[in-house]
Order: sequence, then structure tokens, then C-alpha cells
Amino acid sequence: MTGQIITTYAVALCLLIGAGFVVVGVIGLLKFNDPMTRLHAPTKVGTMGIGMLLLASMIQSAIQGEPSMHELLIMAFLFVTAPISAHFIAKLSIHGRTCDLPPSPPRDDTWSTLKTVETIPEVDS
Repeated sequence: MTGQIITTYAVALCLLIGAGFVVVGVIGLLKFNDPMTRLHAPTKVGTMGIGMLLLASMIQSAIQGEPSMHELLIMAFLFVTAPISAHFIAKLSIHGRTCDLPPSPPRDDTWSTLKTVETIPEVDS
């Protein structure tokens, strides 16, 4: 096997893996009902799928002797903006009251600190 055949198989494998991730992301986006459950499909699975498709494009352009770095910039932009947009969608859902609110924290001083129950003095309320 020559190097060109191996890289062609690598491109085909990246395309298949990327297409599989994108299909799973689309199915998740269509199947889930509320915005909070829909968040995970395009942000997690879709990002990985698009990343694999862009990797296949980079390998293919390197095979043809014209290496391209545009795909790296697209991947960097995608990996940076996907979590930020998911965070904004989640905050919009919570503030718009279109989803169940997260549970309230327990009424003690240990839920967000490194204190243990033994070190907190008893307070009668």
C-alpha cells in the first residue's frame, strides 16, 4: 500500500465518523422536546462531527499538495463558540421559565464551600 492509498482511507474514515456524529446530532435535535435537552445534541455531537469533516478536508488538501489551514481556524472558532452559545441558550431557557428550574441548594453552608458539617457551629433557626 502506498501512502496515498492510506491517506485516502483516512479521509474516508474521517468522513464516515463525522457524518455519523452529525446524523446523531440531528436525530437528537429533532427527538428531544425542550431546549435544555436539545442543547447537548448540536453542541457536543455536532461539534465533533464537523471537526471530523474538517479534518478530512485538511487531509485531502494535503494529499493534493495544496495544504490548507483554513480548516484549523474554522475548528478553533467552532470549539470556542459552541460552549458559549450553549450556555446562552441554557440561560435564556432558565430566565424565560421555559424549562424546569434547577433544584435549590441545601440550606447549609457546606454546599459551595470546603467546609465540612463537623466544622460548622450549630445555629438554631
